[in-house]
Amino acid sequence: MRIIALALAATLAAGQPAPVATTGQAAPVATAGQAAPVAADVRLTLPAPTGHDRIGTVSLHLVDASRGDPWVPAEKRRELMAQIWYPAATVDGYRRADWVTPGIAAKLAPPGSGFTVPVTDGHIGAPAAPGRRPVVLFSPGLGMERTTATALVEDLASHGFVVVTIDHTHDANFVEFPDGRIATLALPVPTDETQEKAMLAKALAVRVADTRFVLDTLTAIARGRGPSVPRGLPRALDLNRVAMVGHSMGGATAAETMRVDRRVRAGLNLDGTFFGRVLDTGLDRPFLMLGAATGDDGTWTRMWTKLRGPRHWLELQNTRHLSFTDLQTLLPQMNTPAEQAEPLIGTIDGDRSIAVQRPYVRAFLDRYLRHRPGTLLTGPSPAYPEMRFPH
Repeated sequence: MRIIALALAATLAAGQPAPVATTGQAAPVATAGQAAPVAADVRLTLPAPTGHDRIGTVSLHLVDASRGDPWVPAEKRRELMAQIWYPAATVDGYRRADWVTPGIAAKLAPPGSGFTVPVTDGHIGAPAAPGRRPVVLFSPGLGMERTTATALVEDLASHGFVVVTIDHTHDANFVEFPDGRIATLALPVPTDETQEKAMLAKALAVRVADTRFVLDTLTAIARGRGPSVPRGLPRALDLNRVAMVGHSMGGATAAETMRVDRRVRAGLNLDGTFFGRVLDTGLDRPFLMLGAATGDDGTWTRMWTKLRGPRHWLELQNTRHLSFTDLQTLLPQMNTPAEQAEPLIGTIDGDRSIAVQRPYVRAFLDRYLRHRPGTLLTGPSPAYPEMRFPH
C-alpha cells in the first residue's frame, strides 16, 4: 500500500514521468515513462457502466471563504472543484462529459500526442431521476485528480448512488476552474523523512477540511440553497446515508474524515497507507480495506485491530498501486511498455481488474447504506477467484 506523493503520470500524452514518493521515501521514482507511439487520433476508452440507470453529471466550483489556501498563501479563499454523478431521469439532448476538462485535456493529450482523452457516460446537466439516493464521497490519491477513478464512480451512479468526487486544489496535478484558470501542484518537496511526515500530516488535515466543506455544501443544496444544480438533484441527496471511498491518500482521508465527522457512516480505502489520529482511536462504523496483494505496510494491520465496527480486508491478486485508478485500463491503450506499466498496474488485465473491483465496492455500499445482503463480502467467490480474503 502506498501514498502517491507529488504527482501522477500527469502528462500522459507527452509520456513524461512524474515523481512519486511512498511514505518514508522522499526520492522520486519514474512512473508512466515514455509510451510507445500510437496511431493518430486514438480515442482512449473506459469500461462501460454495468447498471441500468442512465447517468447525469455536474461540476461545481466551490469557494470556502472561511479559510485561505493552505498551499498558496496569496490565495485568500480556498477554492475547490467537485463533480456530482447521479442517476438521470433522461439524457436526451444532454452531451456526454469528457474525462477531464478542456484545459487539462490539452495538457494530457496535446496536438500530436496520437490520442484523445476518454468520453464518459455522464451527461452534463441532465435532470436527476426521482427518488432519494445514498451519497458516496470520493477522494483521489495525493497528486491525482477527481477524475482518476471515473470507471468506478460512474458505475456506482449507474447502480443508483449519487457520487461526489473532490479535487483537492494544489495537491492535485491540475484543477481547472470555470474561468479557465488551472491550479497546479504546489506541495512542498520534502528533503527528509521528518519533512515528509509533516507535509503528509498537513495534506491529510487539508483534505479532511475540504471534505467536510463539500458535505456542508451538499447539505445546503439538499435544502434548496447553495450552488445551482440540475433539476431534481437536491431531492435525490439522502445525506442520512453517506459513505466515503478513497484511493491511496484518499483512503487515509476517508478514515480520518470518519473519525471527526459522524455524517460519514461507512468508509473504504483503496490501497492507501493509513496515518493520522485514526490509527490510535480507530473507528466504530463499517470499513473496507481493498488493496494489492503486495504486502502489508504495517498500517493496515494496525488499523485492522482498531476497527470496532463491521470490517473487511480484501486483496486483489496481480495488481499494483495504480490498479485502483483508471490508469489500469488507459496505460495499456497507450501501448505503455510492460516493464514500465507493470510496476504501476500489475499484470492483471485492466478491464478485468475493474470488473472485479466494481461489485465488491458496490456490495459494501449496498450492505451498509442500503441494508442489502452484500453477499460477496462473506467469502471467496468462484466468479472472482482473483479476490482474496486474508482476514
